[in-house]
Amino acid sequence: MNLTNIIHACDIPLSCKIGENVHFGHRGIGIVIHENAIIGNNVKILHNVTIGGTQGVIGAPCIKDNVFIGAGALIIGNLTIGNGAVIAAGAVVLRDVPDNTLVVGIPAKEIKLVDNTNEYFYLK
Repeated sequence: MNLTNIIHACDIPLSCKIGENVHFGHRGIGIVIHENAIIGNNVKILHNVTIGGTQGVIGAPCIKDNVFIGAGALIIGNLTIGNGAVIAAGAVVLRDVPDNTLVVGIPAKEIKLVDNTNEYFYLK
């Protein structure tokens, strides 16, 4: 256990690949990331998010650029989250998410985005 785990109650291993301008909301509290996960540039991850693998499955999530991941979301398995995707708070993502797509619910269901600025989005 290191100081980051103690202060922020998170698990972000040095072995995962994290791009530029990645923002961990609320100081990264409760975030857990798989050691082999890949996170692109300009990604925003809110608190209590898990980006992990599944037991017995090789691989970990790959998060592309300009993605927003809401509080409490779970992204589990060897899957890819496309550029500009929005993962809603509390969503459980178990399969690939296409570019510029909003996913919501348990399990996550796709709703295509009309506009994605990573701050405001409009549903079609």
